[in-house]
Amino acid sequence: MAQNPTRNEQGASCVATPADDRNTFAALPLLFFGALLVLATALPAWGEEKIIKSHGFAEFGELKYPEGFTHFDYVNTEAPKGGELSISAVGTFDSMNPYTRNGRAGSLSSEQFESLMVESYDEPGSYYGLLAASLEYPESQDWVIFNLRPEARFSDGSPVTADDVVFSHNILLDQGLKSYAEAVRKRIPKAEVLGPHRVKFYFSPDFPRRAMISQVAGTPAFSKAWFEADPENRRLDEPRLDPGIGSGPYVLESAEVNQRIVYRRNPNYWGADLNVNIGRHNYDSIRVEYFGDAIAAMEGFKAGIYTLRPENSSKSWATSYDFDAVKNGDVIKGEIPDGNVPAANGFVMNLLRPQFQDIRVREAVQLAYNFEWTNESLQYGLFRHRSSFWQDTALAAQGVPEGRELEVLSALGDLIDPAILTSEPVMAHSSKAKRPNDRRNLRRAMKLLDEAGWTVGDDGLRRNAEGEVLKIEFLLDSPTLERIVQPYVSNLQTMGIDAVLNRVDYAQYTSRRREKDFDMVSFAYPKSLEPSTGLYQQFGSEAHQYSVFNPAGLADPAVDALLAGIVEAKTQEELYANTRALDRVLRAKRFMVPTWYLDKNWIAYWNQYSYPENMPPYSVGLLDLWWVDAEREAALKASGALR
Repeated sequence: MAQNPTRNEQGASCVATPADDRNTFAALPLLFFGALLVLATALPAWGEEKIIKSHGFAEFGELKYPEGFTHFDYVNTEAPKGGELSISAVGTFDSMNPYTRNGRAGSLSSEQFESLMVESYDEPGSYYGLLAASLEYPESQDWVIFNLRPEARFSDGSPVTADDVVFSHNILLDQGLKSYAEAVRKRIPKAEVLGPHRVKFYFSPDFPRRAMISQVAGTPAFSKAWFEADPENRRLDEPRLDPGIGSGPYVLESAEVNQRIVYRRNPNYWGADLNVNIGRHNYDSIRVEYFGDAIAAMEGFKAGIYTLRPENSSKSWATSYDFDAVKNGDVIKGEIPDGNVPAANGFVMNLLRPQFQDIRVREAVQLAYNFEWTNESLQYGLFRHRSSFWQDTALAAQGVPEGRELEVLSALGDLIDPAILTSEPVMAHSSKAKRPNDRRNLRRAMKLLDEAGWTVGDDGLRRNAEGEVLKIEFLLDSPTLERIVQPYVSNLQTMGIDAVLNRVDYAQYTSRRREKDFDMVSFAYPKSLEPSTGLYQQFGSEAHQYSVFNPAGLADPAVDALLAGIVEAKTQEELYANTRALDRVLRAKRFMVPTWYLDKNWIAYWNQYSYPENMPPYSVGLLDLWWVDAEREAALKASGALR
């Protein structure tokens, strides 16, 4: 079962955290994020092209695991099967269709659908065959063929065929999210059935080839027969409580709207003995308990209503675990290192709004945020201030641009501010931690607003030459973040901005986010060590008005050129140079107030769970690497600590 991460207060990845801190749609297939690695074996040429066949795919370098490997190094091959994982979610759901354009999907609802390949957790961006046993492609990567495993089955016992894969690709184009469909339609013009277990994807000559293979390898497989049995009521874009049938190790057992969801292991799961699955998917069932708010969810954990909790709140982590079960060891409060690129967490301005067109306004809005006070007073000093979109990695821009990065930036000419070529990258400003409003930064911010033509009137509000008031609504659905954002909004008000914080219910927030009906929101851009086509949806002009992954509505020709350079990169050096240049340009645009990050996962759990000694750097593996220790579980129940 693939990880279904949500984003916590610090932007780190975790699984099934309360919905109030989510800023993405967990049901969306991760078709654009990350790159797959390629280790290839040359086959006899077809025509004049050299055809490559492999069990995996690598952008740069070689795969760690050879063909025929027995299992991933980080799994416990002796992990016992059995028991239950119980976790929580905060909020509501009205659908078990994870790809709906309307409504709110239930937690983990996308986990039942497998893709052609599966990720490795100890190599950045590497994937190996799951539904597909192998893939074939020419050196030009004009197309790719996947050879499906004949034994692959949906949960109803029907085979997974090439027809199902092509159908899945097409229905995502016809009924999937517009931002996804429009991008894919141009880049992947055709999918073709070559045989019962053989499917071919063609790639457009107008776009770079890198990551096209990885994109189609991530396509979830749907049952064509299931959808076509009732096409009026079984649509991908509409909410429904019947999720359909997938091929994954777990199936839906029950869904009580806004209360709980239970998934049970499919005893006839076709892929249980595959090398990529050995030591994984160890629970007999996974239960998600829904709560109305974060406080209720915490109390539910203390009472043992659910037993594993990825923590999403610094306040809770610092203050809420002083109860008897923690003191006597029945509950473990653990920190697990996170080797992933920290999510680019912050407060995003909607550039489609007129008040954010002037970069001086955007810089002033940035200056109103006091990280140091927020971290020390509200977050217990647990976080670090983020500056880069690729924080603490070799992809982050540093110092004055030089070498290949300077060449990339210079080639942009008049598309960028020439100062970028001779300056260090924009860094998150520092503030004094003594009070919420740093007077020095606020004075600087107010001067910028004056220069931008937003002057203070008799009523203390800033207006432009037309008499329009400078208004900013900060949209939230999270009580956890409300205490963080309110002092920031107060600082904006101190500067004469008519700023308000508006916390709405989960359904309204989801709708307004999709429609870009907001001024500012909290968001975390997921990032990888091998960035590729996913950046188009996050920062590209093509889908900027409707992409849910581009909340800023960013559309900039310099950024588009840099995105193309990243996707076209044929060496790691070229990838790094273009990504550093992009990081530098994005930071200079000042459309996001960078906030905090953390390089570890906070996880609290009742002491019935175990995880591998050799934990991988790129996943905490809560859903598929951990297991239940039956003896410790029995002891907890015998003592009365757990029901």
